Amino acid sequence: MNFDLTPEQSDLRDAVSALGRRYGHEYFISKAKAGEHTTELWAEAGKLGYLGVSIPEEYGGGGGGITDLTIVCEELSATGSPLLLLVVSPAIIATILAKHGTEAQRTEFLPRLADGTLLIAFAITEPEAGSNFHRLGTVARRDGDEWVLNGRKCFISGVDHADYVMVVARTEDAATGRLVPALFLVPTDAAGLTKSKLDMEIVSPEKQWLLYLDDVRLPASALVGAGDAGLPALFSGLNPERITVAAMSAGTGRYALDRASRYTASRQVWGRPIGTHQGVAHPLAHAAIQVELARLMVYKAAALYDAGRDLEAGVAANMAKYATADAAALAVDTAIQVHGGNGMTTEYGVATLLGAVRAGRIAPVSREMILNFVSQHVLGQEKSY
Repeated sequence: MNFDLTPEQSDLRDAVSALGRRYGHEYFISKAKAGEHTTELWAEAGKLGYLGVSIPEEYGGGGGGITDLTIVCEELSATGSPLLLLVVSPAIIATILAKHGTEAQRTEFLPRLADGTLLIAFAITEPEAGSNFHRLGTVARRDGDEWVLNGRKCFISGVDHADYVMVVARTEDAATGRLVPALFLVPTDAAGLTKSKLDMEIVSPEKQWLLYLDDVRLPASALVGAGDAGLPALFSGLNPERITVAAMSAGTGRYALDRASRYTASRQVWGRPIGTHQGVAHPLAHAAIQVELARLMVYKAAALYDAGRDLEAGVAANMAKYATADAAALAVDTAIQVHGGNGMTTEYGVATLLGAVRAGRIAPVSREMILNFVSQHVLGQEKSY
């Protein structure tokens, strides 16, 4: 097996890391606490082509794969600026549109997604459905040449500064009469679409929102792809979501361990650095091993996805998400512990990650649902839910 990046991917990693270091965690936190967005970093990443690395060249992208976008997500996170909307706009939305959108949709949206001048949020989660997307209550019905959407969504990231939101709804299948998934591109200023902010104990520039769709009227062109594209289109975006979320967690773990290692190598107590004590060094070494093991699964999942091995990629993506979430939580907690009281201050830049890494064990899919998936699809157990 070849674990080396291509020369182009190595150059991409170095370039993204350099960009991230120019902004850093202080920039990220200052934006979050001021209630602002990381607009400057996003715009520069788009201008340099990093947001569009996985978008086909004919639509203004770099023509790479999810592996390339994984590198971008990990390296920005490793410099203390985990951009959540990388998971949403380039990973989920651009992948869905590139694979299942109409030619008109690809031509209209992909070039602007690639250069970062267009943001599209993603709305699937609902208050009542939870992890069971088969119970989605948001429904779209035809009314002449238009679609009319009604429903509620929750935990929707970044919709306050997105241009569109891709809404997962259900429509009636003409042949069976059953409700089947369908995806719609809804302008965020559409009549009948309203939002309210969810107060979260997470330090992040990207806020979470409740969405309300009350008789939102859309043209026929708002439906993503053909009428039967809903479920395949939806699933085509979920593996990239899990892989890039896992990459962010791995990068965050690396960032926390780097901060901790620098501190323990220089902090003097009883005449020598505290990192010389095994009680400090061993927990950091253990966390570093867990992060590196998890990273391997991230890049395995990305490679399988780019090779078109979707079933294997699905297993690996879920495992990667599970492993990196646990590894990042361990790394951040260990980093705080070895900093002592300094670990809880904003200045030292590790406690500010606590909420995000804890949320990573819940969203976008909980560790319990991943264990269900592995039990059923890897170990051959009967479905338990």
